[in-house]
Amino acid sequence: MKTTPEKIDHRRRHLLSAAALTAAAAPLGLLPAGAQTAKPVPVKPGTNVSFGPLKNIDAGLLNVAYAEAGPADGPPVILLHGWPYDIHAFVDVAPMLASAGYRVLVPSLRGYGATRFLAAESFRNGQPAALANDLIDFMNTLKIEKAILAGFDWGARTADIAAAAWPDRVKALVSVSGYLIGSQEAGKMPLPPKAELEWWYQFYFATERGRLGYEKNRNDFNRLIWQLASPKWKFDDATFARSASSFDNPDHVDIVIHNYRWRLGLADGERKYDELEKRLASAPTIGVPTITLEGDANGAPHPPPSAYATKFTGRYEHRLVEGGIGHNLPQEAPAAFVQAIVDVAGA
Repeated sequence: MKTTPEKIDHRRRHLLSAAALTAAAAPLGLLPAGAQTAKPVPVKPGTNVSFGPLKNIDAGLLNVAYAEAGPADGPPVILLHGWPYDIHAFVDVAPMLASAGYRVLVPSLRGYGATRFLAAESFRNGQPAALANDLIDFMNTLKIEKAILAGFDWGARTADIAAAAWPDRVKALVSVSGYLIGSQEAGKMPLPPKAELEWWYQFYFATERGRLGYEKNRNDFNRLIWQLASPKWKFDDATFARSASSFDNPDHVDIVIHNYRWRLGLADGERKYDELEKRLASAPTIGVPTITLEGDANGAPHPPPSAYATKFTGRYEHRLVEGGIGHNLPQEAPAAFVQAIVDVAGA
């Protein structure tokens, strides 16, 4: 598998490669964490099938189910999954990072796995700002002052929001498909027809027929999304089944449907997030050290790197991961994902 850095003209600064990041950090004593402890032990994708027993903690509105690996005093890394995936996207990533000395935390997002709302009356809100607040609540409860965040799909969006809104809580960022902060106002703008076609499921979910269809056929639906988003990933039935069990969460359909309807302005969010949404609507820059990643066979909607390069104002690099890698990059190319985390940790 080959990872190819993609050069981007930031106009105002030089784009640092992974080697340059390390060289620049070395005089300051900021070598990558992997160099300070141990190199990650590489594994073949699909080697691991389980995290073992999960932990649970009450955090904010949720009782969060999460996997943990690595030493308790290691640098914390929080890995964030998206839709329609779950924590198993990181089942090979977590032990690799743990072997390098990181404390790895992989929470199930609201509406997934064994994560549950603490109160029956809580609004089943899929608003991106709500998921970002869940992350901060999770960190607060575990007394994690600052963490490296890494994610894809909804997870990358959540990590991007946290890095923009709470930069003091984020040491560094790895984001698949780059800058994904959006707003309802931005969602009103039409896209070219080909791009609109890629969002077919969003328009399906806008209808009551779509909601009923997803509730009735969620496993078949999500398997189709996996195939479309990662057309060259030859996952087997057992791999999909391990993640599909997370979609049985009683709040899953409500959260997914609300998320996509909110994006189109067809569903309201919660007023307590209005101020944060106002800030996010301005498309704030992200100043923490960041590496963005893209698979060379990503079949899901995603912006070109040139569209978001200037949104990252700190040390920044974009990497194209080759070898038929699709949307679920951490599960399809765990070594490349881990390397990005190790490298950005030293920035």
